[in-house]
Amino acid sequence: MKIIVTAGAIIKDTAGRILLQRRSDYGNWGLPGGGMVPGEAVEETMKREVLEETGLEVIKSEFYAVYSGERMQYTYPDGNQVVFVMFLFHAEANLEGKLGQDGQTLLFQDEARESLQLQFFHLEDMELEQISSVQRPVFEDLRKNLTSTLRT
Repeated sequence: MKIIVTAGAIIKDTAGRILLQRRSDYGNWGLPGGGMVPGEAVEETMKREVLEETGLEVIKSEFYAVYSGERMQYTYPDGNQVVFVMFLFHAEANLEGKLGQDGQTLLFQDEARESLQLQFFHLEDMELEQISSVQRPVFEDLRKNLTSTLRT
């Protein structure tokens, strides 16, 4: 089983809603982020992935938590099994002029077309079944207001 180190961002708007990305590969929702490349610091990974997937430049970030262990096991549609070690940050980005008329859709199309939609949601309005299974524990923990930095 392969271990994949990832980094992601919890980006909130002024209404306290969290930015979610609906991914083109699986169609489910999750936080913007992705895999670390060799030689990259984990915070750099988060900033690069956020920029690639959302067009947003992170202007400030603070480490939130690292997820590892059993809850982070994942089987890809092709049968490959992996375990993610996921570093998450609270991140701030300038959203001025980047939202659609509905005030919750981020207007951006990434070059790799990884994102089908980018939208802000209130935590209580998110349907956990539509969240990526690997990221579901993050949203469960956010709803419980957990404050520990190491999550297994």
